[in-house]
Amino acid sequence: MKFLITGANGQLATEFRRTFEREGCEHLALTRAQLDLSDAKAVQDAVSQYNPDVALNCAAYNNVDAAEKDFDAAFEANAVAVKNLAAACVENNALIVHYGSDYVFDGLKGDLYSEEDIPNPISSYGKSKHAGELLLKEETDNFLMFRVSWLFGKGRQNFLYKLSEWAQKNRTLKIVCDQVSIPTYTEDIVNGTMLAIKKGLRGAYHLTNSGYASRYEVAHYFIERMGFDNILLPVDSGFFELPAKRPAFSPMSNAKLSRQLNTRFPHWQDGVDRYIKAFRED
Repeated sequence: MKFLITGANGQLATEFRRTFEREGCEHLALTRAQLDLSDAKAVQDAVSQYNPDVALNCAAYNNVDAAEKDFDAAFEANAVAVKNLAAACVENNALIVHYGSDYVFDGLKGDLYSEEDIPNPISSYGKSKHAGELLLKEETDNFLMFRVSWLFGKGRQNFLYKLSEWAQKNRTLKIVCDQVSIPTYTEDIVNGTMLAIKKGLRGAYHLTNSGYASRYEVAHYFIERMGFDNILLPVDSGFFELPAKRPAFSPMSNAKLSRQLNTRFPHWQDGVDRYIKAFRED
């Protein structure tokens, strides 16, 4: 199979590239500079020329707070781009794999979210991601859409990497304790995606590690496993006065995908342990 990867410099795309290079899988990874997904003709030309079996859309606008001031940019990257790529995949009979977010939910359910729960985003970022889901479904039914949460992997744009930097500069760290979701390792997302493709699955699924935790609990586990001796102080979300609202409790159940794939996704702590091992080897 041939794979086209968008958002080539992101942490999820990087994990796909590492996997494909290791396994000798034919792929083409394009950065935003190489392919502007908001340009429908450029997307159509790129997909037609490479003619992939699968397009992995790893490109996204992930700056949750900046989206409050620049919704147009978030909408262009998280919605218009999805529509353009989906349309090009339809024309070239390719499967599109797209990645959504737990931030499409308002966090008020009081239980794990399933694929049947109705989204109700409370931030501009969440609204842009939800719009991307809707446009995807309008364009094609030949898709896999995986909602993921609190992504971490090789790269600098994730909570754990930033936490390691903060820990080296500050003895005491203030960490939010009233936001709960599921940290999810890019390695497990890649494995789950490839299994789903091989099984011929279609539709929307939640692809996360298992368990759930607050930002504070994640930070405490990571700091301890890294062998740091920082002091962690729990604070509520209002302490940082950030522009965007975050859902308080947005863990998603991976039960549906686990059943379909006949597998169990590792606990988030297991993912963090493997991340730390890879982090130290780099």
